Amino acid sequence: MISFQMEDVKAFMNKLLLSQTFDAFHVVEGSIITYSTFHFDGHLHPDYYTKEEQEALGLSARRFARWQELKPFCLELIKGKRTPLGFRFTFQLSPENTEKLLNQTASPFSLGDVNGLALNIRYEDGNVICTTALSLNLFTMDKSLEHAWDQMVQKFFLKQELAFQLL
Repeated sequence: MISFQMEDVKAFMNKLLLSQTFDAFHVVEGSIITYSTFHFDGHLHPDYYTKEEQEALGLSARRFARWQELKPFCLELIKGKRTPLGFRFTFQLSPENTEKLLNQTASPFSLGDVNGLALNIRYEDGNVICTTALSLNLFTMDKSLEHAWDQMVQKFFLKQELAFQLL
């Protein structure tokens, strides 16, 4: 687990809310604090949709909504003349991308061993802090996947031209 403080909050917010940078991440949960606090959980409820809609949206293979699906609602709460007092989002790498990372790093873990690779994003007091996290379905002292995830997030931020400081 590592933490990053984003150096340019405006550039980060543009990437988060106005571009496709984070769209493929799954959203586990979030909250936005404005005049009131808005909490949401990203768990999908397939029963809300018809069978045809479920198939068209690919919902049978997903547990969580993607950021691209929730972003418009979050943007509506955040945009305007007043900056939100704060927000936090817990993003998770999709199972497909988790499997790619496991294969690329020749990890000893299987997809079934991994509960989630998370990126926690928190905005408060004018700062954006991003923290990586790993949840496994088993106990191990092996930190290789955690280190691979940390490196992947660093490379992702660099590729997206998001300046940061390690905390």
